[in-house]
Amino acid sequence: MKKVLVTGISGYVGQHCAAELLKKGYAVRGSVRNITKADDVINGIKKEVDPKGNLEFCELDLMKDKGWEKAMEGCEYVLHVASPFVVKEPKDENALIKPAVDGTLRALKAAKNAGVKRMVLTSSTAAMQGGQSGLIKIDQDSWTNVNAKQLTAYFKSKTLAEKSAWEFIKNQTGDSKLELVVVNPGPIYGPTLTGNLSNEAMDFFKKLINGKVPMLPRANSVMSDVRDVATIQVAALENENANGKRFIVTTEKAHAMQEIAQILKSNGYTKVSTKLAPTFLLKFMAKFNDEAKGMLPFIGNTVQADVSNTMNTFNWKPIPFEKTVLDAAKSVKLILEQK
Repeated sequence: MKKVLVTGISGYVGQHCAAELLKKGYAVRGSVRNITKADDVINGIKKEVDPKGNLEFCELDLMKDKGWEKAMEGCEYVLHVASPFVVKEPKDENALIKPAVDGTLRALKAAKNAGVKRMVLTSSTAAMQGGQSGLIKIDQDSWTNVNAKQLTAYFKSKTLAEKSAWEFIKNQTGDSKLELVVVNPGPIYGPTLTGNLSNEAMDFFKKLINGKVPMLPRANSVMSDVRDVATIQVAALENENANGKRFIVTTEKAHAMQEIAQILKSNGYTKVSTKLAPTFLLKFMAKFNDEAKGMLPFIGNTVQADVSNTMNTFNWKPIPFEKTVLDAAKSVKLILEQK
């Protein structure tokens, strides 16, 4: 049985990746920052699949060398999912950039040294769309300009981490070459396995269905279902046509933030507000509010993506957006009712 290391297995995306791997017959070693999280991860994954003894854990920190060599032992593949994500703009951009870049390079070096065949890196459309405004069209050749004005720390972190990964792959030496595939999702929604509502996606849905989001930004973007992201991550491990490529995993067309609210409102979530916030007000607030500042790359813009390469390579079609929204809300509602 082939073993895969999943970094950040306790996270929103990581748990879905682990569940998908187990369903496909892989053994999984998941990294957590603290081993006490292991039981929560197991309980979440059991909602989808019985691990049957094919799930184990190790402790890793993106900022520390300790444990990486041992974590890679016996693994043929790596899903490097772990990376910090927050909408709120940090006081120091390096609080996001350093863990993203250093963690990616730690994972690559350890994988290379251990003779791992292929790594699939979770990047983001943030590494493709930054530094532009208005109608933004992206494909697998698009890159964010890290020198652009008002670029957020998150956009920089994803861009620099992915660029450092491709640079590492290009410059590697030796007979055994580590392969790399990169997956670029947009804003990720869908059901949670963790029961943790503190991540950005679940927190947004919690506030939305509780009526705590009075107005929504005028923002349109391709979006991602967490289950689609996991499906493509796992499919990319052994697909011969995937090596050395980037794959956008999003909806085929852009969806408005207001559309999320309208879907929920028309499906019985009565507290949801569908009102739009004036763009000028949000841009003004961004001067004083770190959360509003983190939203600037989306406000007033429309992001479109060409996902045809992903669809053709993996014979894949995105989950319908309405299903993503309703499954996310149902998941959050269930957790809130249990508390």
